[in-house]
Amino acid sequence: MNVAAPATAGCRQPVRPRAAAIITMMAAALLAGCASVGPASTATDVPLVATPQFDIAGRLSARRGSEGAAAHFTWRHRPDGDVIDVATPMGQILARMTGDAAGVRVERPGKPALAAANWDVLTRDVLGVPVPVEGLAVWVTGAPRTGIPFGLERDADGRPSVLRQSGWEIVYAYADGAPPAQPMRLVMRYPDPDTIEVRIVVDRWNDSAAP
Repeated sequence: MNVAAPATAGCRQPVRPRAAAIITMMAAALLAGCASVGPASTATDVPLVATPQFDIAGRLSARRGSEGAAAHFTWRHRPDGDVIDVATPMGQILARMTGDAAGVRVERPGKPALAAANWDVLTRDVLGVPVPVEGLAVWVTGAPRTGIPFGLERDADGRPSVLRQSGWEIVYAYADGAPPAQPMRLVMRYPDPDTIEVRIVVDRWNDSAAP
């Protein structure tokens, strides 16, 4: 009489249909839970909404390789245009840059206004370095430009600390005080063959200025 050998502990037992169905449902639920995991956020995260208009004053330095300049500035930004005055520490206006639907141009004391193709060309003429004014009008408020991919890091108070967009990296710093608050210092870098660096210190910020 032949006796069948008992199954060993290492042999795989067939999975019954009901057990297989349960395992499948558990795996699907686990995968769904993993797929829903996203970047962590907190209640203190400051919304990334650009300020539509502002008046700011401060100091700016821009450098690319051996070229660059430093100056005081005032900037009046409105939805329909910008006026940027570049001045000496004593307040003497060196150049007034304006941009609106009619184009961009610069006025210097005692000289006729000159038009430029765009803000990059204009700021290169005035500062020796192209400054992305259209992007900066949004970035200076701590927000990205809409419709363009970006990367963002936040500080412990939920405020933007590093923004990366259009090839630029913008590092923010804030004045002491309870958040939220507008950025008071920006360091912007662009990896040109000669890296472009723009530093801005905002001494006065008014985002409720009259139109």
